[in-house]
Amino acid sequence: MADTGFPRAAGLWDFGAKCYIPAMAPDKPAFPAPDHDHGRCAAEGIQHAERLCQARAQKFTPIRRHVLQALLASHRPLGAYEIIDALAQSMPRPAPITVYRALDFLMTNGLVHRIESRNAYLACAHGHDEAALVAFLICDRCGSVGEIPAAPVAQSLSLAARATGFAPKLSVVEITGVCAHCQKAA
Repeated sequence: MADTGFPRAAGLWDFGAKCYIPAMAPDKPAFPAPDHDHGRCAAEGIQHAERLCQARAQKFTPIRRHVLQALLASHRPLGAYEIIDALAQSMPRPAPITVYRALDFLMTNGLVHRIESRNAYLACAHGHDEAALVAFLICDRCGSVGEIPAAPVAQSLSLAARATGFAPKLSVVEITGVCAHCQKAA
């Protein structure tokens, strides 16, 4: 592997795309403790979204806020129709297209991730750059999803794909298993 001059933990250099990809900042644990202050956690997620939208001169509309709040209500991924059902408890039932548009905006801005294997969405509480490469840890017991930095894995996969002549554009790493909290409870 070539030396890029960048510390390994700081990110990676994508030689194919000729750009530097920053690493995810490990500012929060992959899985929050079961007894963490979830109200504060959700409030911080909304505040982060407000700051990000303000800095980018983008509108954090009421429906975008409600969709993000529904996702922040737990650390589990929700399908679009589960989000609609959650929103219908406190407001008129939104049309699916309205929720999908809000999800697209939130994903584009790095506030929500799509969990491909579950066809579901997860609020991102890590505040990393939207270009950061992450892997999702999906607990088979409690359904919680954690994030970990995945730049080295993604780089290896990208290099292997490029060696075959394939030009990758999206790499999603999902790992299923049992989180530490569920292991301790067993």
